Amino acid sequence: MQTLRQIKCGETVIVKRLNGEGPVKRRIMDMGITKGTELFVRKVAPLGDPIELTVRGYELSFRKADAEMVEVEAV
Repeated sequence: MQTLRQIKCGETVIVKRLNGEGPVKRRIMDMGITKGTELFVRKVAPLGDPIELTVRGYELSFRKADAEMVEVEAV
């Protein structure tokens, strides 16, 4: 399965699983990224960090280290 880090700009995906433990996983969930959520990758910085996402109607900048913990599936 792909991680959010591997998704290209302009693609829409669905969150299938969150990896990580404790406070890191909780922080990702607090940002609105939970199982079944649709994510649209708006922009990717030239060096790949950060990634700008549209999540639940708002824009979110996301680190690529955190993006590695989010398993996704194409819509």
